[in-house]
Amino acid sequence: MIYVDLGIMAGVASPCEVCEGRRFEESVLEYTFGGLTIADALELSADQAADFFAATESKVPAAAKICRRLSDVGLGYITLGQPLTELSDGERQRLKLATHMADKATRYILDEPSRGLHLADVENLVNVLDRLVDQGISVIVVEHSLSVISRADHVIDLGPGAGSQGGQVVFSGTPADLAASGTVTGQYLAEFVGEPGDEA
Repeated sequence: MIYVDLGIMAGVASPCEVCEGRRFEESVLEYTFGGLTIADALELSADQAADFFAATESKVPAAAKICRRLSDVGLGYITLGQPLTELSDGERQRLKLATHMADKATRYILDEPSRGLHLADVENLVNVLDRLVDQGISVIVVEHSLSVISRADHVIDLGPGAGSQGGQVVFSGTPADLAASGTVTGQYLAEFVGEPGDEA
């Protein structure tokens, strides 16, 4: 692809006339691995690549493991060759998380990692975060998603409003205690989890 930045307008991307957007010369595309050229492999989604690299004829366990980590954090749909510029902030955060999951980190700080995810993918993400906590890793998440908040071990609710109207700790405790607290977030959480909040 050839990217042209027009300054005052949105940039324009057009396929290269030589490689037709495949990013490789024909001589490179003559080589295959497991029946795929490098261009074909880069068009695989992370889910497809995990299966491809786990297959006996193209077995690369390390690559399959990395692709499975992408799936674990809800990024199984992105292609291996997808440019980083096309990823949302939430997707980039989850990509970093998947990259660092093999590290010996003692803590992760994430800012709205569930943003833009389908509910099923949010569940997968929370399961990954739970596994990290089970390994003794501290996970601090700034989040608005009630499905993520409801699964936290400890919640700190800032408010009472947003922006300049907030900044004060209005609650600190478990999600169950938050649901019963009567705070604005607590009321929404109580409704989400189906528990009656403090009606006072």
